[in-house]
Amino acid sequence: MNPFTNSRAQSVAARGERRLIAGIRSWLGRASPAAPFGIGDDCAVIPPTTHHQLVTTDPVIWGQHFDATVPARAAGAKLLKRNLSDIAAMGGRPVAAVVSLALAPQTSVRWLEAFYRGLAACARQYRVKIVGGDITQGPVGFFGAFLTLHGESTGRRIVTRRGARAGDSIYVTGALGGSLLGHHFKFTPRLAEGAWLAGRTEVRAMMDVSDGLAKDLAALTPAGLVPALAAAAIPVSPAARRRAKATKKSPLFHALGDGEDYELLLVVRANAPRFERDWRKRFPRLKLTRLGRFARKNQLPAGSLRLADYHGYEHLR
Repeated sequence: MNPFTNSRAQSVAARGERRLIAGIRSWLGRASPAAPFGIGDDCAVIPPTTHHQLVTTDPVIWGQHFDATVPARAAGAKLLKRNLSDIAAMGGRPVAAVVSLALAPQTSVRWLEAFYRGLAACARQYRVKIVGGDITQGPVGFFGAFLTLHGESTGRRIVTRRGARAGDSIYVTGALGGSLLGHHFKFTPRLAEGAWLAGRTEVRAMMDVSDGLAKDLAALTPAGLVPALAAAAIPVSPAARRRAKATKKSPLFHALGDGEDYELLLVVRANAPRFERDWRKRFPRLKLTRLGRFARKNQLPAGSLRLADYHGYEHLR
């Protein structure tokens, strides 16, 4: 189902901004507190904290991040979940969010209600308060929802993308590739795992895999080093294998480049013998795979995967 309707009576244009905002308040329910800690003032008030503050923003846009095969509720949940993945990648916990909409006048009220109810259910699940936002009119055929998520560290430490050293191991959670077959909106943000990893001193750097491992790993790679990966070590998802049959590309091609995996990619210092054992004890149902290590450019082992032969998703290209 697409977000638009040919019936003006069933569109947001028939309601106008004030009635639409009242509807949004109702659809969000307990996911949005009363003003000034929620919708209703010029700014929302977020209670102070002694932890490091985290802020991230990501949209979902019709035709770009979802289409008619994705239910409206799932699109609303995806809007929050892809931001939650960013918070997880730094070992944080989410707190509050604001959502801005750019709507074509033909946007269906029924569809938008389902979108917000999916967003609200996800917000309640992850204890996120929707505290405000904005609405603006967009062009015909356009729907965009833009969420800014505030979070905080779960302890004294946040994990950034910097810190890898020669010899450090490269790991990824879960399996990769084939997200277009449903994973791109059905995934689980790795919040518990990210918080646990932030508490491990062996973990030097971390990020989430959103644009594909072939592209994203470059953000963790320090100058003068290269990732030495074994192709056989890449955890290829069953969906990537199904995609490969349809596209005639290799499963590895999809695992490295499809993007929207929303798994955690992390760097662990060399000689951390307890790390994998402790992971299996804490998260027995989620696979953690060692992909390889960082090596100096002139010491790359023979047979290492050539990431330059693959690519992830890059905006504006």
